[in-house]
Amino acid sequence: MFRRGRDTVEVMSVGLEQVRRDWTRLGSAEPLWAVCVDPDKRDGGWDDDEFLASGRAEVDPAVARLDELGIRPGGGRVLDFGCGAGRLSNALAAHFDEVVGVDISAPMLEEARRLDRSGGRIAFTLNERADLSLFGDDSFDLVYTDLVLQHLPTALAEGYVREFARVLRPGGVMVLGVPETERRTFKGMVFRYAPWPLVALAQRVVLRYPAPMRMHTLRTGRIAELVPGGRIAASDEYWGGDHWRHLRHFVVLDGAAPAGGGSA
Repeated sequence: MFRRGRDTVEVMSVGLEQVRRDWTRLGSAEPLWAVCVDPDKRDGGWDDDEFLASGRAEVDPAVARLDELGIRPGGGRVLDFGCGAGRLSNALAAHFDEVVGVDISAPMLEEARRLDRSGGRIAFTLNERADLSLFGDDSFDLVYTDLVLQHLPTALAEGYVREFARVLRPGGVMVLGVPETERRTFKGMVFRYAPWPLVALAQRVVLRYPAPMRMHTLRTGRIAELVPGGRIAASDEYWGGDHWRHLRHFVVLDGAAPAGGGSA
């Protein structure tokens, strides 16, 4: 749980409510496109199978990387944070016994349940809190999140990273895909320097987004500070858009060394 002053908690609650409203609109209007923003996929352009295949194209190499690093958790319970329409949840269910997909948007979760191909091994859960108090300490072997924390106000994103460490078992792993920094493109510099209300207005009016999407960076050093009991085993650069430098961090929690394996 977060231990902060009342004013900070109130600010975080207001920020979370705005995130909930925005992603509820996005989930109602364009759920698949909002998860995988592609100009060619607007207005229902994503095919269901193609959408799910894009999740496998991300998760399969990430799981192979866990094996390569020797840190794949021996247990099989995974938290997919910010699961959206279940793109990564389905891919994770091919490698682990149980996946819990958590999101703040009820319409997104409706779409995720429609697309569930796991045969009952994914549970999709609505969480409208600025923490993960739905789950007890040490309740997951792996926490996976990609291209999610960037859309949250910084204080919220950092609070969730702390919560990831709390819900992970000793020896568990978190895989965090986040932008390290903006690239020196026009769009990257706009997000870095322009006031957020102006960016949000441009997204709604010029780009015709159903609701605005925030973009924030989260530096490697800050992640290390947020997880003092963790060890960053690797930080791999990967493509997450032309305007940010994205890193996928593999963070191991101190504890008993994880056994290799997991279910096939």
